[in-house]
Formats: sequence, C-alpha cells, structure tokens
Amino acid sequence: MTEKSTLLTFLRAQRAVVLAILDGLGEEALTKAVLPSGWTPLDMVEHLGDAEWHWFQEIVAGAAGPLLGEHAPRTPAAVFAYYREQCRRSDEIFAATPLSATPRGRHPGPLGDEITDLRGVVLHVIEETARHAGHLDVVRELLDGRTGLGPR
Repeated sequence: MTEKSTLLTFLRAQRAVVLAILDGLGEEALTKAVLPSGWTPLDMVEHLGDAEWHWFQEIVAGAAGPLLGEHAPRTPAAVFAYYREQCRRSDEIFAATPLSATPRGRHPGPLGDEITDLRGVVLHVIEETARHAGHLDVVRELLDGRTGLGPR
C-alpha cells in the first residue's frame, strides 16, 4: 500500500465507525443530548460533515459549496446524506491532490500554521473523526447500553 492509500483507508474506517455506532437509532435518540456539551448524535454528524467540507473543499481546494443549514431541512436523513456527500467530495479532492500539495485556503489560528500540506489535512480529519467517534461511542452506551459497535 502507498502512504496515500493507507491514509484514505484509515479515514474511511473512522467514517464507517461513526455511521456504524449510530446505525439503528431512531430520530428521538439521534436528537437527544445526553452529554453535558448538549450536542446530539445528529449535531455530531453534521459537525463532521462541516469538517469534511471545511478541510477538503475550503482549505485544500480553496472553494466550497454551501453548508447543510444553508440549503436543506435538518432531518436525520438530510444530515446523513449531507455527511456522506461531503465525504464523497473529500475523497475526490484527496484523490486528485498530491500529499505534498500546499492548501489553497488557510485555516485560522495556530492550527492553520501547523497544517502545510494535504498530508496534514487528512491526518487532522482522521483525528477529528476518531475523536468524535469516541464521543458517539459514549453517547450510544448512555442511550441504550450498546458498546463495541463499528467495523474495527
């Protein structure tokens, strides 16, 4: 495997974990906040879609379409479709961009200074997705006691 295919494999695995953890939950559970932050599982999926949008379309490619709230109702089906679409677009940008490519956009603050190429972007998105998959693991356990969900 190449470095690029390995990174994509890990990113896709984390995305799959997020979806697997939430599989089978109804709208009531998806919109219920059980952590002190007040975030619901659906909020987390939308946030992850926004992160894909921001890092790959806005930062790597330097251009981005609208966020979910700008064009669609916020139903579970719409949020999951939005997340999957942002992941699909991210994969296209990732495939067409060398790992050493300098982003066309810039993330504000110190993190923007640290991330200088596509490699840094994808590692950050893997980190972000894994972090929130952990939150969702806890949420699922609090909602219905299920643990150890996901393909890995």
